[in-house]
Amino acid sequence: MKVVVVTQYHFSLWNAPQSFLDRLRREFPDIEFVYRPNYDNIENYISDADIMVAASLRPEQFLAAKKLKWIYSTAAAVHQLLFQELVDSDVILTNASEVHGHCVAQHVMALIFVAARRIDADVRFQQRRFWGQEDLWQQHPRPREVDGATLGIIGVGAIGRDVARMASAVGMRVVAVREHPQRGVDWLPADSPDRSRHTVYGIDQLDRMLREADFVVLAAPTTGQTQRLMNRERLSQMKPDAWLINVGRGALVEEEALIEALQKKAIGGAALDVFDTEPLPAHSPLWSFENVIITPHVAGMTDRIWDRQFEFFSENLRRFLAGRPLLGVVDKRKGY
Repeated sequence: MKVVVVTQYHFSLWNAPQSFLDRLRREFPDIEFVYRPNYDNIENYISDADIMVAASLRPEQFLAAKKLKWIYSTAAAVHQLLFQELVDSDVILTNASEVHGHCVAQHVMALIFVAARRIDADVRFQQRRFWGQEDLWQQHPRPREVDGATLGIIGVGAIGRDVARMASAVGMRVVAVREHPQRGVDWLPADSPDRSRHTVYGIDQLDRMLREADFVVLAAPTTGQTQRLMNRERLSQMKPDAWLINVGRGALVEEEALIEALQKKAIGGAALDVFDTEPLPAHSPLWSFENVIITPHVAGMTDRIWDRQFEFFSENLRRFLAGRPLLGVVDKRKGY
């Protein structure tokens, strides 16, 4: 059996380290592991591969992989892999949402606390050596408490569940929108008395959630149904002091409408880790707003990322070898 691992990113952390390959070779000595640092002539390497570990692939490259049975995406998002040839094939596609979810959820909680307590403004005051106590209180939105606030979540997958669980633990009320609302408050144990504080809506009740939430977290995958989900009309449903937090993908938000809402102070602010164009261009108005927190697509950054990748992929590889169902399987037609 042959496994081809290919990672090619400008950001070094996303590229598989040698230790990842070494651990796999020790754990599975009977499998041939081939690592490629780029996609140059990749067709020659995957033509006889059974498994591919990669976050992207072009249709013509895929067609060269005659024996391929499974693609393990090292990323959570897989929209870049959902070309028709792969969708129509029998090749299994899995993603790494479970790898990234916990870390991204911690980032979301950090952004909530920064936004609620307006630490972003405090940092700007510090850089100016300015004692901004009165100025902070006069800003929009003002500092507020986190416990007792309502957190709206769009998308209750690996990231959304962890965000909901953490938010519940600090006393927030969670109002989630999910495709299957009958799954309920599954981020808490069935016997938890806190379950009654939270609400789960279907996607048809998204506007209702937006009117209730003090913080709105976007953690949904990018599909035809979710692109530009937060458009001008939806942004207008949010409270005037509510924050929008996006750790999903930039495509979930109509960026021009968001800029307009921020300019008019129609919402409290935005904490953004992902954007339509990355890196975010220097001329973007988003850089200059005092009610915008920008992090450069780092929500999944952790020194444990390749330990987590190894643990998750190796468990799935054992399942694959035993003919058992894999974890993180993507419905290729739905896109998640």
